[in-house]
Amino acid sequence: MLKKYNSHIKFILLFLLVAFLYGFANIRNTDKKIKEIDLIFKNGGNLFITYDSVNKLLIQKMKPLKKQAIDSLHLKSIEKAIQSNQMIQNAEIFYTSDGKLGAEITQRTPILRVVDRYNSYYIDKFGLKMPLSDNFSARVPIISGKVDINKDIDITNLASKILEDDFLRKQIIGIEQEENNGVCQFRLKTRIGDQIVVFGTLQNFENKKNKLKVFYQKALKDSILQRYDTINLKFKNQVVCTKK
Repeated sequence: MLKKYNSHIKFILLFLLVAFLYGFANIRNTDKKIKEIDLIFKNGGNLFITYDSVNKLLIQKMKPLKKQAIDSLHLKSIEKAIQSNQMIQNAEIFYTSDGKLGAEITQRTPILRVVDRYNSYYIDKFGLKMPLSDNFSARVPIISGKVDINKDIDITNLASKILEDDFLRKQIIGIEQEENNGVCQFRLKTRIGDQIVVFGTLQNFENKKNKLKVFYQKALKDSILQRYDTINLKFKNQVVCTKK
């Protein structure tokens, strides 16, 4: 009987000890102040937005963070404030046991630059508008004229395919869109040789891409690339070129 009571007493004492330690740690955590803000850019460094810009955004949207107790921070509110910047795709905010506030920033990824009569902007990989950056200029294809992203989904598909391929990413600097009987077709401007590639629709994309690669390998090897003005990939199993 006595052993049974001793077991109950030990259990109660252990429970009280755990509760005390938890409460003590919670009080210490509540009183702890933010000592430092640690920013991490997850994709490719701080290309489009600077560390200072993020810090200013935090200061504008929230109270001065370094003087706040950790327990008083609303991390979701801070994330929302940072994500309000049009250069940022996602923000993950957390705090560490040594009093630092961590912020992992994922920047948006542009795949295309649109230039129209009134302004210029990027299109990101999700097909959304993204402003130009004073901090960095992305090396992506340029398309002139007004673009309706909701309607012209083939444009974003083409731009994504270009950036995913090492050869096309280095060689294609511009995209021209034209509509033929309601069908969207494309002409591409090249970096080396300054040719126009008549690409047509995105149908048989891989086949057209491979034909273009083979043509460039041979043309560069034979030093004849500069002779041509246009490279037409719309014909089956052949490349038709127009001389300058």
